Amino acid sequence: MRNKTIRILIVLLLALAVLGTGVFFGVRAVLEQLYPCKYSEYVEYYAGKYGMDPYLLYTFIRTESGFDPQAHSEMDAIGLTQMTQETFEWVKSKIAADEDLVFEDLREPEVSIRFGSYYIYRCLERYDWDVSTAAAAYHSGWTTVDNLLENGEYTLNGRTLTSFPYDNMSHYVHKIGKAYEWYLRLYGSE
Repeated sequence: MRNKTIRILIVLLLALAVLGTGVFFGVRAVLEQLYPCKYSEYVEYYAGKYGMDPYLLYTFIRTESGFDPQAHSEMDAIGLTQMTQETFEWVKSKIAADEDLVFEDLREPEVSIRFGSYYIYRCLERYDWDVSTAAAAYHSGWTTVDNLLENGEYTLNGRTLTSFPYDNMSHYVHKIGKAYEWYLRLYGSE
């Protein structure tokens, strides 16, 4: 009788282990849908070109457009990386001055990722590779962040922000931080 009870317990434990694994993979599949790695050929290339973590680039794309290349914001930003006309023109002058690109070309995934990754890189470089400060700059502009950095209330070192006084900025930085954490949890060990 004792051996039969032990066998039943072993079978039950194996069944729970298999079921648990299935549940784990089911949850992971849902999370991978929520935090996808779309347009990987462009993301991997441009992240590599600018020495960035590709998961950070995925984070910005997910946060900005939800991976919809036709996304259009209330601020008239378009494309996967939600760039405005003004920022597009500035980035174009830096990386594509001789090319026949127009603002609407940001609706093409490669163009949007190319331009967005350069701008994210420049934000990271400008603000000591601090993701939160770079995210604030991507969202609110360099002038806004630079003005905040002049105020000791928002920085300890004058180069990175320790707090984000505007609700929209704070919410955006929080979204970037949380999404980046999820990307690293899901894919970081691959």
